[in-house]
Amino acid sequence: MLAEYLPTLLFLIVATGIGIALFVVGKVLGPKRPSVEKLSAYECGFEAFDDARMQFDIRYYLIAIQFIIFDLEIIFIVPWATVFRDLGMLGLIEMGTFVGMLLLGFVYIWKKGALEWE
Repeated sequence: MLAEYLPTLLFLIVATGIGIALFVVGKVLGPKRPSVEKLSAYECGFEAFDDARMQFDIRYYLIAIQFIIFDLEIIFIVPWATVFRDLGMLGLIEMGTFVGMLLLGFVYIWKKGALEWE
């Protein structure tokens, strides 16, 4: 029974070995020219700050939420497209309703100005 897991174990060993080898090659052969800018902390488009309660623009969250919504749309559309012929007209109507609701949400956020980046 353990022989059935041998290909999986071999795959994990090879993948781990490749990952470690690439890391070591990058460390050994990569350029080593640190500067103040390269070593400074950078996150979310803001310079590092001391106060964790500092207010910042909500547009980062809006863009992230929009990405998740449209990513989920693709997750639902790809399987639907693979069985499109089997679903018939009802499947087409249901997907049309789904895409229409997403389009309505997209128009809403567009009209609200959430896609504007100043």
